Amino acid sequence: MNKLFLLAFLLGFSFSVVAQQADSATYLSTLKQELTVQWPKNRTINLVFHGHSVPAGYWHDHEVHTLESYPNLLLAKLKSLYPYAVINVIVTAIGGENAIKGQTRFEQDVLIHKPDVLFIDYALNDRFSDIGKVKEAWSAMIQAALARNIKVVLLTPSPDQRLDILDAKNPLEPHVQQIHQLAEQHHVGLADPYTQFKRVAKRGELTNYMSHVNHPNKAGHEIIVNELLKWFTK
Repeated sequence: MNKLFLLAFLLGFSFSVVAQQADSATYLSTLKQELTVQWPKNRTINLVFHGHSVPAGYWHDHEVHTLESYPNLLLAKLKSLYPYAVINVIVTAIGGENAIKGQTRFEQDVLIHKPDVLFIDYALNDRFSDIGKVKEAWSAMIQAALARNIKVVLLTPSPDQRLDILDAKNPLEPHVQQIHQLAEQHHVGLADPYTQFKRVAKRGELTNYMSHVNHPNKAGHEIIVNELLKWFTK
């Protein structure tokens, strides 16, 4: 009986260890070390951002503010941290797209760039699709990346002002929970700007961070950057 109890305990412990999100302090340790290497021993680091209009940099009136979107704002922050690094920011995001469509072009549009880190940001648009099919699409992209030893960081969504993100029953909430579960299941990174935007909403200041009904302004993109930066700090 004691042996059976010990076996059950060990199995339970093993599962709890496996079913966790990656640790931001260690997940990119090797890459962070590479970012400090100086020429001629350094190499180009590719960061790929796959998703919808927000990482693509859309603001109001269909304007695309590429340099004020979070992929490029992150690049600026990383260059201040890692002055010797050669970093490519590659944005494969398409406005209006969801993960189901994004998964169909994953091989030819994303993996071809050989990312060192892949960021996936689709939840804002995924809420209009069947959540089961959305999960399949995210899972397929994650698994394809991991099979190539690519580090993956999943993003929770930025807001849509037509929704009350403080309401636990709003349509984004199931997708947020699913992203957390996917990060745990696959032991990959999670960046959670959604929680930070909820804090802004509680202060009644959400409009100060939005350029459009569902597109952040620079201040909103900086909230996302701060969540991503946690994965790169020394």
